[in-house]
Amino acid sequence: MVIMTPGFKFHAIGVAAAALVLAACASVQIGNEFDLQTFENRVQYGVTTRAQVHEWLGEPRSMGVAVDVDGRRYVEWTYLSGHAHMPGMKDARFKILQVKFDQQGIVRSYEYTKD
Repeated sequence: MVIMTPGFKFHAIGVAAAALVLAACASVQIGNEFDLQTFENRVQYGVTTRAQVHEWLGEPRSMGVAVDVDGRRYVEWTYLSGHAHMPGMKDARFKILQVKFDQQGIVRSYEYTKD
């Protein structure tokens, strides 16, 4: 059995109000921050390996397969980083790095997008 005193009610309202204020100012982080400059300074097409990219940038957010128009298949690693403020997330900013590796695990291309 819970006994609610008048002070408890005001305390609960205060906690709820504080939670709303904090939620309104909350910042949301999506993915992991990565250093594009480090990647661009070090990457060499046809030379850089998956192990090197992993060492520089860490674990990719996702892995998949990309198929070129000529039918060549590549392993594709995607790095994603973004942040926004609540509510509404109207100020959301994202950056995405997609690295394509050939079947031997060598970098063949990459694409970078920034919002």
